[in-house]
Amino acid sequence: MKPFTYERAQSPAQAAAAVARSPGAKFIAGGTNLLDLMKLQIEAPTHLVDVNGLALDRIDATPEGGLRLGALVRNTDLAADERVRRDYGVLSRALLAGASGQLRNKATTAGNLLQRTRCPYFYDTDQPCNKRQPGSGCSAIGGVSRQLAVIGGSKACIATHPSDMAVAMRVLDAAVETVRPDGRTRVIPIADFHRLPGDTPHIETALERDELITAVTLPRPVGG
Repeated sequence: MKPFTYERAQSPAQAAAAVARSPGAKFIAGGTNLLDLMKLQIEAPTHLVDVNGLALDRIDATPEGGLRLGALVRNTDLAADERVRRDYGVLSRALLAGASGQLRNKATTAGNLLQRTRCPYFYDTDQPCNKRQPGSGCSAIGGVSRQLAVIGGSKACIATHPSDMAVAMRVLDAAVETVRPDGRTRVIPIADFHRLPGDTPHIETALERDELITAVTLPRPVGG
């Protein structure tokens, strides 16, 4: 792991501004994926902005009859929430199927959506990988690809996304709420959030680099 500096965010917009100021900065919350990638030197941020102290850890009802899931809600708490289990069972089951209890205790709603692929070639820094090093090639194409993409891949990348939760969110027509350094917010339908690899597999989501996820909203449940 390479050296880095660290700060604790005071507000969502301030966190976004801190990342915007430094080209090598990244947000960190649960860190279940990022820290592993840093140890392997696949990710090497020069500055970490800790968002754990922000008030983004609640599950609240929306005026429309749905739920607003704070970005920092832990996967364990989300899966166990009575309203989620009753009205959005597919989400609870996806979370329980997706990781060990220890990981669910740390992993967050936003972090789950942003985790990187588990493609073995992505993790092998001796192998070319367009997702890890743009333009270097895709070792998985022509390699061991049994567990990689059957549909949705490209000539540049056939890696899959590892989030079971993301699939459930897509089924439920969720939306992602974000904030920028100047306080501007936007809502991204989950269907538009993750990008297909195309020629730029290293660009995985619709987020700008300094854009912080603040919540995920679920619409009113069917029949609710």
